[in-house]
Order: sequence, then C-alpha cells, then structure tokens
Amino acid sequence: MNRIINIALLGFGTVGAGVIKILTTNSDKITPKIGAVVNVKKILVRNPQKVRDIKFDGEITTDFEEILNDKDINIVVEVMGGEHPAKEYILRALQAGKNVITANKDVVAKYGKELFEAAEEPNVDLMFEASVGGGIPIIRPLKQCLAANEITEVMGIVNGTTNYMLTKMTNEKIDFADVLAEAQSQGYAESDPTADVGGFDAARKIAILSSIAFGTRISLDDVYVEGITKISSQDIEYATELGYVIKLLAIAREDENGIDVRVHPAFVPSTHPLATVSDVFNAIYVRGDAVGETMFYGRGAGQLPTASAITADIIDVARNTMHNVNGRILCTCFEEKKLCNINNTQSPYYIRILVDDKPGVLAAIAGAFGAQQVSLNSVIQKRRVNHCAEIVLITYNVTEANVRLALNTIKGMSVVNEVENVIRVVS
Repeated sequence: MNRIINIALLGFGTVGAGVIKILTTNSDKITPKIGAVVNVKKILVRNPQKVRDIKFDGEITTDFEEILNDKDINIVVEVMGGEHPAKEYILRALQAGKNVITANKDVVAKYGKELFEAAEEPNVDLMFEASVGGGIPIIRPLKQCLAANEITEVMGIVNGTTNYMLTKMTNEKIDFADVLAEAQSQGYAESDPTADVGGFDAARKIAILSSIAFGTRISLDDVYVEGITKISSQDIEYATELGYVIKLLAIAREDENGIDVRVHPAFVPSTHPLATVSDVFNAIYVRGDAVGETMFYGRGAGQLPTASAITADIIDVARNTMHNVNGRILCTCFEEKKLCNINNTQSPYYIRILVDDKPGVLAAIAGAFGAQQVSLNSVIQKRRVNHCAEIVLITYNVTEANVRLALNTIKGMSVVNEVENVIRVVS
C-alpha cells in the first residue's frame, strides 16, 4: 500500500468539496480497492481567499500550468463546470498524458469527439460517469456491462428540476409559474431556468447517452427539443383522468428509419416504470436485444451523488494506472448511422383545442384529421372556457408530419379559437 496516485481537482465548489469528503471519509475502503493511496495534491481555484466549509491540507493554486507541469499528478478531475476554460484545460491535460475525469455534460456533449481523439495518442483515460444522471451509474453500464447488446432504446427522466416541478403540479395542482417560483426559492431551479425548463440540459445528456448506446456520434444539433413551459394544470388534470403522468422525457431510439433522438414532455402510462419516478429523482430505461428491459434509478444531482460517480471514476482510473492499462475504453462511436427526422417519428398524440360551441365543429375537426390519415382514439369534451368548448383528442399512432399537416389546417378554421397544447404519448 505504499504507492500513491496523485490527483488534481480543477474547481473547489460544491462538487469538488464532495469529492474531498468521500475520499477522506472512505479512504480506508477506497485504498484496498485500488492497492494504492489516492492523494489530492493540488486544487485549482479562482479565489484562494474564499472561505470553504471543508478542510484541505494540500496545495491551492490559481495557475493551471502548475498542475499541467507536475509530473507526479496522474489524474486531473475537472469539476469547475461551464464550457470554457474547462474544455481547454481538459484537452491540454489529455495532450500532456494525464488521465482526465469530468462531470461536465456541456463539454462532453459538444466536444467529446475532439477530446477522445486527444486521449488516443497518449493512451490515457477520459471518464465522465457523472456527466449524466448524477450518482446513477449509466455511462459505464452502456459502455461495458451492456456492450454485448444491440441497444434499441434509451429513454429517461434526466433533469431533476423539471421532474420536481411536474411532480408538484400533479400532486398539488399548482400552475407552472407558481411551481417554478417555488423551485427557484428552494434552489432546485436557477434564476435563469431556461436550460432546465427548456429541455436543453436533458438534450445534452441524451446526446451523450445515445452516442454511446448506438455507437455513432450524436451532436446537440441532432436532438429535437421541447421544454415544459406550455404544460398547464389542465393538461395535468386530463393526463390523470386518462391514466397517464406527464414527464419531460429524453428519448433515443433506433429502428429501420434511423436514430431518433428527442427531448419533450410526454404522457407516460401510469403503469410504466418511469411514471413513478418523482421529485428530483432521475431514471433511465434501456432496452437491449439480449438483456431486455433495464432501468437505472437514483438521485440525478447533488453534491454527494455527483461526487460518488466522480470518485468511482477516480478508483477506476487509479486501478488502470496500477496495472498500466489506461486507455482501455475510449470513444465507442465506431459507426456513422443515419438519423431519423422528427417528421418521420411516430407516436399517439394528446391534443387540446378551444373551439366554437356549436353543432358540426367536431365533425369538421375530425374530417381535417382524417384527411391527413390521423385516426382518433378518443375524444373528450368536458369544459367551457370563455364561451368556447374545450376538446381533448387522443390519436392512434401517427407520424409527426401528418399531425402537423392536420393541425395547420385546423388552426386556419374559423371555428377553432386556439390549439392549446400538443403532447406526445408514450405507447
């Protein structure tokens, strides 16, 4: 147990402090698992005078070059967040022959190809388990445990903020604006919540997961994105009545049409495993040809869950270093597969429309759907809103293109006041 594996942290915020806590508290368990002592030699910070809650006896520096030029440092752990300068630091550390661990979904989703290429020549590890799902193990299972499978679907709740908000809206019948304000006051949502409620955080995560699952590079631009800002208490009420729960889903599927990657709200059947995932919890459902259906569940964010995933990567890289086998598993995007355009995707749809309350309106709307080969499974008319009738329709499985064509016609009809919402249904 005399060997020491020296690491450096880039960043000493919430997650960085969590890594120090776990390495310190569980050192007697971590050391024998590796066969060496993990020593945090240096931490890069912006403000060395900042008072921190956790004690650190190593070196604090504001100069990245000190870490880069320290030949005793085997592993660089990036927990500073943001795209820049994190991306540049990661790239330079890899080029210098240092193993890198990051929790940075923005950098991995956007620059993953470049970073993996940089890791190849020096034959070093690039690990990023904490970039998706916080403490939930999902990157390693997709890369290793499920490597024998042909993965056909990855679908999950990967943003805790929106899941918390939708859970509150469902259980307490709170409107979107009110629940957002509450989430912000409790620290679950940022002052600018766009990345969460707009679906962009989830889009980065599903780009990473789908690239691994399908063995082809999926960029952020390949992900169709809708957020939850249009979800109302009326939609929640109808979902409950019809036997569904509304969730913001990140979905990646592969079939004969190509790879379909998207983020959007969806009606999830109350019997589906994802329907019971509540509050800030995340869950990722994976379907493989050999394993069948699996689901990974847990806390998708937070200091210690995220630090748990990072520390697991530290243990893995340290083991590789002890046995001189770094660089065993790098980029797994071996193919260039075609993508499925959103217009070619298929699902049932929930559609809520305000119309004039008079005879013949429903028949006209049904006719407009029928003209585009959109079959209606059910129609509900329960409420009046400002002298208008509110109609809720559930379609059978249909292409996105056909639904859009039908809705374009319907929006132009004089008897239609507003198409209030359109939400896909998980079938």
